[in-house]
Order: sequence, then structure tokens, then C-alpha cells
Amino acid sequence: MFGVDDRQRAHERVLALAENDARVVGGAVVGSLALAGGDQWSDLDLTFAVADGVVVDDVLADWTRTVETELGGVRLFDLPAGPSIYRVFLLPGCLQFDLSFTPASEFGATSPKFRLLFGSVVDPQPPPQPDPDELFGYAVHHALRARFSIERGRVWLAEYWITSVRTYALGLACVEHGLPAHHGRGFDELPAGVLARFDGALVRSLDHAELLRALRVAIDGLLHVAGGRGDAVAPQLRELVEDDTLS
Repeated sequence: MFGVDDRQRAHERVLALAENDARVVGGAVVGSLALAGGDQWSDLDLTFAVADGVVVDDVLADWTRTVETELGGVRLFDLPAGPSIYRVFLLPGCLQFDLSFTPASEFGATSPKFRLLFGSVVDPQPPPQPDPDELFGYAVHHALRARFSIERGRVWLAEYWITSVRTYALGLACVEHGLPAHHGRGFDELPAGVLARFDGALVRSLDHAELLRALRVAIDGLLHVAGGRGDAVAPQLRELVEDDTLS
């Protein structure tokens, strides 16, 4: 596994790359290392501003070659986010490196975990929270799919849908409590009483009875966090898990 020294060496090499690239006019540390030292498991997460008029994809392609050849990075995937593009690498020792570029005219903090290293920033709007009605709608859809998958004996698919119900329900709870809802980032900050309602929604085996039990808990938790939003479908959702076998 990578150590803190390995992460620091990669950090310094990437910053040297920025210093020698005139197309890059700003840079920042984001994520868990931005405001504190992180811990031994923290990823390396660096973001850079590209001069307006420069094609971001060209800079990303050039830097990717360096990350691959000098740092031994393996490209995992790209994630567009508004004007930014994130490229995620796996470096030796299981060190994840998130590299992102943004046009200079839109470069700035999108979360509190942002520490400017050089250049200047603008004040971009943070990404909007998911629509709570949409989160609830997806959760209801996934609950139906979970129940029918249980009856069809498609136990792995049922487990997937039950987990999805729980994920969307917790996302809805994050929105209601003003916490980050994307990618589960606010889950651990939810009130203990909310989280306790979902403890039993963890699937412990693929037995028919266990899948149904976990789904029942997930639906109960969903209806609790949904409040009045769930009134119209609550009877149907409860009926969905009322009997051991659907008729």
C-alpha cells in the first residue's frame, strides 16, 4: 500500500508539471487534504485552471501521458462536472489520484474543501442538490423492482435494488437536512436517529426472508424521511412487503 511519502512525492511531481506548463494558470488542493493533513488513506486530489482559449482536452492528454509514464498511473475513468473534467487514476500502491481541469474563467471552489495553491479564483455556484421529488420517485421505483426480483428468485438483483432504495432514501434525508446528497458525502453527518432507521436495511444474506426483511426496513425508512411526500404511495409500498409471497 502507498504511504504518506509516496503521496507527497506524487503531489510534488504534479505541481512541478503545473509550474512548467504555461497553459495552467491556477491550482488548488481539494478533498480531504485541502484543509488538514488527511490520513494515511487519503487520496491525492488536485485541480487546475487552464487559460481561457486553451483546449482543456489537450492539456489533459499531455498530463495523462506524464502521469502514466512517470508516476505509473492507470487511467480509470473521466467524470465531467459542469465546466470541469475529472480524470481518475490509480497510482502504484493503490493511491487514487483525481486530476481535474477547469477553464480559468470558471475556476473556483465548489465545496469548502478547497485550498488555493496559486492563481486566482472566481465564485462559481455550488452544484445544485438533487431534486427531492426525483429522489423519492427513484426510491419507490427501486422498491418495486426489489420486491419483484425477490419473487423471481433473482437474489443478487434484489440485493442491488434494496441497496438502491436505501441509498436514495438517505440522499433524500441529506437534502432535507441541508447536507451534501451527491455520492453519499453527507450520509455520516445525518442525525443518529435517521441512520438508525436504516441499520436493518443492510442485506445480511440472500435468503428470501432476509431480502424481504431488509426491503421492509428500507421502505419504512424511506417513508419516514419522505414525510408528506410519501403519503400517496405509502399504502401500496406497505402492501408490497406485507405478505411473504405476492399473489
